[in-house]
Amino acid sequence: MVVHAEANRHPMTLPASPGPASTTPELSTREGLTGHLKTLAAAQGFCLAGVAPAVEPDGFGPFQAWLKAGFAGEMHYLPRREKAYEHPASVLPTVRSVLMLAMTFRTEDRAPNRPGAGQVSCYAWGDADYHDLLRDRMRPLSDALHAARPGCRTRLAVDTAPLLERDFARRSGLGWFGKNTMLLNRRHGSFFFLSAILTDVDLAPDTPHETAHCGTCTRCLDACPTDAFPEPYVLDARKCISYLTIELKDDPVPVPLREGMGDWIFGCDICQEVCPWNRKAPRSAEPVFAPREGTRPVELTRLLELSEEEFAREFGHTPLARPGRRGIARNAAIALGNQKDAGAVPQLKRSLSDPELLVREAAAWALGQIEGTAETSGDAAPAVRPAMPSPDGGG
Repeated sequence: MVVHAEANRHPMTLPASPGPASTTPELSTREGLTGHLKTLAAAQGFCLAGVAPAVEPDGFGPFQAWLKAGFAGEMHYLPRREKAYEHPASVLPTVRSVLMLAMTFRTEDRAPNRPGAGQVSCYAWGDADYHDLLRDRMRPLSDALHAARPGCRTRLAVDTAPLLERDFARRSGLGWFGKNTMLLNRRHGSFFFLSAILTDVDLAPDTPHETAHCGTCTRCLDACPTDAFPEPYVLDARKCISYLTIELKDDPVPVPLREGMGDWIFGCDICQEVCPWNRKAPRSAEPVFAPREGTRPVELTRLLELSEEEFAREFGHTPLARPGRRGIARNAAIALGNQKDAGAVPQLKRSLSDPELLVREAAAWALGQIEGTAETSGDAAPAVRPAMPSPDGGG
């Protein structure tokens, strides 16, 4: 059984903070140590914790097929490390157990958008980078492992290691794969981060989650505005709004996909928002995930006005730093073009002189959308043509 906020592996109530020494589990057994780690996980704000044995993940074959189909797009780090995903020993050579953890990040519902504003995925509303937060929360668990098993080895993994986290999360009992490829939990939905502690300590494994609870529902697939799901349980990342606004940060967004982006300028929550399992999922009480001023939603013309230095000061410590100023400015211009708001024309025209060619091209496209022409004007064309890859997805 997977630990929730109110119960661990054994039928007992988890304390809000580590209990007194008299209630500490017997750490000499793997069951006692595993239960202790789950109690610590709850105290650190994790909503789910489970253990999987360090074996080849069931999804490695499908992952290879996914790469072969080209669905990874420009995320070249995935095929480059393809072999490393075959076993968690590529992350920690002596690994025996994988402790999977989940932390809810949605604090409230998305606010309705308005003209001139853009949407940011709710995981990026706060003031911190979740990688740093999760590592900080995982360290007490790693310290507890080292205290209980002196000389053991551990490795923390948050999104960046070659580890198929979803597979180990399912194997550790945290949930099942939804048709939108997200891990789903009956109580906590899918708005949570996954992280892992790999260790050479033999921990007590949980029962894998073998049952899916999506039934005939296809709301997530039907809601995707860019048709990013060629079939249930398969994502073509090249069409996903999250990929287009974050990972495709150095190239123009293919023109046929721009309208589907709507007003999203960083990530996308659509396929999760429509999922019935997220309707009553608990919200996060973590202050660092609460929306910072100006992110729910964000002013689009202001994003176009920011210099590199201003962008770094405001967003350098947040997830928005990944696509950088030019990626976010490009996305903002596309969102303004989709909104067709004439009030944005002056700023878009100023952006035709942006130092980044990527931004100039997007601004010219947006002006064309607003003015109803394929190309905006004679003064826009020279600003965007030199050395710009074809934005239609071709060469």
